[in-house]
Amino acid sequence: MYGDQATIRRILTELGDTWAVVGLSDNQDRAAYGVARVLQRFGKRVVPVHPKAQTVHGEPGYPSLEAIPFRVDVVDVFVNSGLAGPVADQAVAIGADAVWFQLGVVDEAAYRRTREAGLAMVMDRCPAIEIPAL
Repeated sequence: MYGDQATIRRILTELGDTWAVVGLSDNQDRAAYGVARVLQRFGKRVVPVHPKAQTVHGEPGYPSLEAIPFRVDVVDVFVNSGLAGPVADQAVAIGADAVWFQLGVVDEAAYRRTREAGLAMVMDRCPAIEIPAL
C-alpha cells in the first residue's frame, strides 16, 4: 500500500486546501473532472493544470505547476504512470507539501524520491473515495 490511513488523513485534513490537479480539463467525461468537483465540495481550492490551461469549476487553469503564481499544498496527479514521475519531481521543486497519484497511477521510484524529499505521498488511491470516509 502506498499511503497508509494516517498519511491519507493528514493530506486531506492538515496539509492545506489548495490542490493543483494535473491533467484536469473541462472534459466532463474524465475522472479528474468529477474528482475535482468532490474536492471542491469538501472545501478544497482546485487549480487545473493542463497544457490547454482551461478554466474548470470556476478556477483558471495553468499549463504547468511552475506557472501557478501562488503556493500549492497538494499536487493531485491524473496523468499516466509514465508521465507521473516528472510531475512528482516538479511538485518537490515548487515546494508542495504532498503528492497524490490517482487510482492506476503507479511509479515506485517517484514515490521513493518524493518521500525522501520530505513530502507526504499517496499512490494508486482516489481522494474522492477517501475524503467522504473521514
